[in-house]
Amino acid sequence: MSTHRPDVLIIGSGSAGLALALKLSSLGKVIVLAKETAGGTNSAMAQGGISAVMSEEDSFESHIHDTLTAGAGLCKETVVRNYVEQAPERIHDLLNWGVQFDVKKRGSEETTEIDLTREGGHSFRRILHFEDQTGLEIHRTLLARVRENPNITLLERFYAIDLIVNKEVDPDDMTPVRCVGAYALNKNDGEVHTFLAKNTILATGGAGKVYLYTSNWSGATGDGIAMAYRVGARIANLEFMQFHPTCLYHRESRNFLISEALRGEGGELIDSAGQPFMQKYHKLGSLAPRDVVARSIDKEMKRTGAECVYLDMTKLDRDFLKSRFPTIFNKCLEFGIDMSQDPIPVVPAAHYLCGGVLTDLNGRTDIPGLWAVGETACTGLHGANRLASNSLLECLTMAHNCSEQIRQQWDTDQFFPLDPKPWTHPEEANDDEMIVINHMWDEIRRLMWNYMGIVRSNKRLERAQHRLKNILAETKEYYSHMKIHSDILELRNIAIVADLSVECALRRHESRGIHFNIDYRESSPEPHDTIVVRGLI
Repeated sequence: MSTHRPDVLIIGSGSAGLALALKLSSLGKVIVLAKETAGGTNSAMAQGGISAVMSEEDSFESHIHDTLTAGAGLCKETVVRNYVEQAPERIHDLLNWGVQFDVKKRGSEETTEIDLTREGGHSFRRILHFEDQTGLEIHRTLLARVRENPNITLLERFYAIDLIVNKEVDPDDMTPVRCVGAYALNKNDGEVHTFLAKNTILATGGAGKVYLYTSNWSGATGDGIAMAYRVGARIANLEFMQFHPTCLYHRESRNFLISEALRGEGGELIDSAGQPFMQKYHKLGSLAPRDVVARSIDKEMKRTGAECVYLDMTKLDRDFLKSRFPTIFNKCLEFGIDMSQDPIPVVPAAHYLCGGVLTDLNGRTDIPGLWAVGETACTGLHGANRLASNSLLECLTMAHNCSEQIRQQWDTDQFFPLDPKPWTHPEEANDDEMIVINHMWDEIRRLMWNYMGIVRSNKRLERAQHRLKNILAETKEYYSHMKIHSDILELRNIAIVADLSVECALRRHESRGIHFNIDYRESSPEPHDTIVVRGLI
């Protein structure tokens, strides 16, 4: 078994992980583990943009207010203020790294002034963007910087299995539990590697693939959350899975996102009869916060029996649509939809997890030596519902804060780990049983969509919990007795995250933000986090 000893181990290759690697590379050796190829992340799929106060008419107080309002009373204001007020500096980081943003035009001439758009829940135009592939532009630029940095090693197709704590290295260690690294499966050759590091950072992204319909990439299975839970870190607010209101509805495309930026540029949600419907649900109409829009679409579909609603962009100029949203425009054309002439069929889908591993605003978890950044973490920025385009901002601000904290303690943090116990696992494969693994994966995703979806009830949640307990037991059996395989590892993680999500939902005796329970329709007067810890459920 190969053993690696970097100064910093970052698990995940999204924007948060890459930005953190770049900021820490001057201190020592950094290893970044990518679950698949480095481009496989939710970050690279983000279309809309990144939010920051960049115009004179806007203000930090307005951005903070909009974030707190969208978060439905559950945001931590100190965190929101910290991230919002440093946002312009993080934009300059991106520019210095070489990220491009769209600029304004005067006539046919481009200017140097960055173009800003508006999205749902925002009071002003404060979204920086690059066409309709902002996340991809940020991610590919950071990735190029990482690949050329001699102090950073990027290992692709390395699937983190479990975190290693000091008790596994030395059973007689009387100090408190500390994370000292991780085991990871090299999917290229099937070998398990050991990584020992002074600081281990979870940057594994979200958990949209726990649901049947999602905008997420195929690897978004909540791995970091499950790993942190298994070593005793607190997990919070998993009931707040944000459903993006508008994913393309087409039999050949089940996860293509139709960016909120389209509504920011004047798109309107209409029913099958061509009638706008959002004004009867919220004063901001189609630019209402995402939780409101998703529930409104769900209600309209149930009221009319329709399979989808539509986003109407036909009032906008065709050339503008092609230049502003080239990816979406061309993807729609692939399916015979000319968005300049035809309304786009859309439905909600699981999109962004507002909960995760509980951290402070710097990414510090309960476990010394273990940090979490980006969508994996629950800082209190998003509360009960994320404000549009605050996610990429969180990646950059958390990476910065975390790097500053690690830098401050670098010289005083003494860490000389011994080799942990050898990795052992059954070697006998059972190919016949792998089909059952796939069936269980599918069962979890359907169960979560049907019982833990946009609208919930106690009865549905209790049924989901009962079945998930059985699945967890079956999954443990497969993991313990079959040769290690990435499909089993993913099943193990999504089963844990699904079960914890339902547990969080059952504990929340109210409706707030994304979480809507027909048995508790009102919000409680005192907002609270839902926190779960291993052994205390």
